[in-house]
Amino acid sequence: MGRAFEVRKNAMAKTANAKTKVNSKYGKEIYVVAKNGEPDPEVNQALKRIIERAKKDQVPAHVIDNAIKKAAGGAGEDYSPARYEGYGPGNCMVIVDCLTDNPNRTIKDVRLPFTKTDSKIGTPGCVAHMFDHLAVLGFEGDDDEVVLEALMMADVDVTDVEVEDGKVSVFAPHTEYYKAKTALEEAFEGINFEVDEITFVPQVHTDITDPDDIANFEKFISMLDDCDDVQNVYHNAIVKN
Repeated sequence: MGRAFEVRKNAMAKTANAKTKVNSKYGKEIYVVAKNGEPDPEVNQALKRIIERAKKDQVPAHVIDNAIKKAAGGAGEDYSPARYEGYGPGNCMVIVDCLTDNPNRTIKDVRLPFTKTDSKIGTPGCVAHMFDHLAVLGFEGDDDEVVLEALMMADVDVTDVEVEDGKVSVFAPHTEYYKAKTALEEAFEGINFEVDEITFVPQVHTDITDPDDIANFEKFISMLDDCDDVQNVYHNAIVKN
């Protein structure tokens, strides 16, 4: 399958401005998941997963608590998911996931980065079929056979287990996320997940080597990150300076 982490979204800059955007995006996602299910993370597993991810990204407790209280109160915005697909700089494939309360505004905001970088926004499904929707769990280790055996004993449908540089990466269908994580926690006491997410993993990669394409790609990702409604950006680009 290749190294999924090379094509994961860029790490968030640790500036105050970027941190505010991270907090805002997590707050919106927590609110939506809590509102659409139970506002109790012990009951709502999807909410629990998002809260754990938010804490790892150092989102303050008050941001998490306020989002849950707002959802429990039944008031607030009515957000809905929106997904856009297309071809970015260097002809890489891109999926953009959003949460929006104004689809007309969101499509306008998402289309602009494509337009400004000579890229092409496409129709729904135009590139998604070239990505696998997977649960990815990463932790320290060097024995893929022991990990695979533990998962198989728990009847987890595993897609792949990789070991590289002292790190184990487990890939499973996104529907197997909770089952896979539980099996690993029960098999390996004190396990610490360095990667813990449900994501889109590309089936093929696109190398970006042209200096103009590299500059456009960095601009493209930066513009999408600046869009308030954009929650996640997935792509298959590997930038080679």
